[in-house]
Amino acid sequence: MKTERDEQFHSFVLSRRAGLVRTATLLTAGDAHLAEDLVQSTLTKLYVAWPAFQRADNIEGYLRRTLVNALTDERRRWWRRHELSVAELPDRPRAEPDSSGDLDDGLRGALRDLPPKMRAALVFRYFYDLPVADTADALGCSEGTVKSQTARALDRMRAALAEFPLTGATR
Repeated sequence: MKTERDEQFHSFVLSRRAGLVRTATLLTAGDAHLAEDLVQSTLTKLYVAWPAFQRADNIEGYLRRTLVNALTDERRRWWRRHELSVAELPDRPRAEPDSSGDLDDGLRGALRDLPPKMRAALVFRYFYDLPVADTADALGCSEGTVKSQTARALDRMRAALAEFPLTGATR
C-alpha cells in the first residue's frame, strides 16, 4: 500500500530524475554509469530524509548538496579507485590512443583528472551559472574556497587542454 509520502516521492522522482542524471553526468566528467549510481544514491538519501527535504528552505541547494556528498562518498570507496567503468567490455585490448585526440575527449579527460569537489565547483559555477554563494552551499564550504577552487580548476583545465590545439581557431 502506497502512502502519501511514497506518492509525493514518486512524483518528485518522475519530475526531477532526468535533471539529476544530467548534473551527475557532468559531475562525473561523462561517466554515465557512475552518474546513474550517484542519482540512485541521492534518491535513496532523499527518500530517507524526505520530511527534512520537504521542510528545506532551499530545495535546489539541498539536492545539489546531496548529489555532491554522494559523489564524495563514492570516490572514497576503495574499489572505486581501481575500477574503470566502460559501456562495452572489449574482446581484446584497445590500441593506445593517438596523440591527435578529440577536443571532447580532452575536455572530458581534463575534467576527470580534477578532484570531485573542484569539478563540482566548475559545473555549478559555469554550466549551471550559479552564484558563488549557492555553489558554496552545495559544496559545504566557504565562498572563498569556491573562488580558489574554481581558479585552480580553471588553471588545471587550461594546462590540460593546451595539449589539444583547437583546429580552425586562433588563440
